Amino acid sequence: MENTTETFVLTMYAELGQFKYIYFTLALIFYIFVIVTNVTLIVIILVDSNLHEPMYVFLCSLFANEIYGSTSLMPCFMVHILAETHEISALFCFLQIFNIHTYGAVEFGTLTVMAYDRYVCICKPLHYNIIITKRKVQIVILVIWIICFVEVGVLLSFTIHSKRCGNVINKVFCAHQLVVTLSCSPDRTAAIIHDLIFGLVFTVGAPVSYISYTYAKILAMCLKGSKETKMKALETCTPHAVSLITFVFACFYSLISQRFDIFSVPYPLCVVLSAYAMVIQPFQSPIIYGLKLSKIRHACKNLLPLKTSQLYIFHGECLNPHLSFLTEMNIHALQFQNVNIQNITSTIQSEFSHCVFP
Repeated sequence: MENTTETFVLTMYAELGQFKYIYFTLALIFYIFVIVTNVTLIVIILVDSNLHEPMYVFLCSLFANEIYGSTSLMPCFMVHILAETHEISALFCFLQIFNIHTYGAVEFGTLTVMAYDRYVCICKPLHYNIIITKRKVQIVILVIWIICFVEVGVLLSFTIHSKRCGNVINKVFCAHQLVVTLSCSPDRTAAIIHDLIFGLVFTVGAPVSYISYTYAKILAMCLKGSKETKMKALETCTPHAVSLITFVFACFYSLISQRFDIFSVPYPLCVVLSAYAMVIQPFQSPIIYGLKLSKIRHACKNLLPLKTSQLYIFHGECLNPHLSFLTEMNIHALQFQNVNIQNITSTIQSEFSHCVFP
């Protein structure tokens, strides 16, 4: 009997008993950490004028995508940890598929243009400001997001209208390939062609190939370049390379696990690896970019409360009354000794002219 199911059952959730509250708390803390760290870095880049460069605009897009990707999984994941049954409606299932696929496509697209940005910066530094402009960067980011959303929308248009004869998905989230296997029709040519051409070739194969080409050029430049060039390439390319390698691994494992039964992988590890792209990637990106890129580190330090409190000491409106009294006594003492107060004041102002007060 052929019928279109209204709900799907996610079977990879094990019975956790009382431990489900611990796992829910850990997942919630993890999700909050991802949101807070990525949002913080976005705000730092937007606020700090020194970070208004093409590379950091790309990073803003990357951090926003990490929030988007984590949100596509974590809220649903936390709900199912506490739930007695692990059913998900067809509407939310396809919405989750759409979010996860667009997240992956935008991630690869952003990493690709970031590789090109690093290639121009290191291999063609004199032409960088001409080739890479802020306006071009904004247009490229917008085009990446639009193309990825349209492409995934076309992908789902074939799957949504197909008849399904089952509703069991052996995953902790809805995966497109597993939903396709539930189709009543034995002919899955369209879905396979789409997965191979658009999913494997355009979304993964082409970006990885181009990024490998740019890194080969960067490596060749570093081998014959100065020590400064090598350090610059190492600082800016290392976090990008780590992001790419881990994300490619996550996508490769996801593709393999959806098409083949991997029995040798322990259950907890299987759950983590299956959701690696939406779990570990959003977690590690703000850490590796925040720690490795010196400009972001310095911008973060400037926003520390300690720095702020030190700056406020020199702000007239924020002086403690006791400090104000002592300052006045010192000024009177200096006046008594015929010291030019105007010269002292101008000296202090020049020393702290780089401080920006609220």
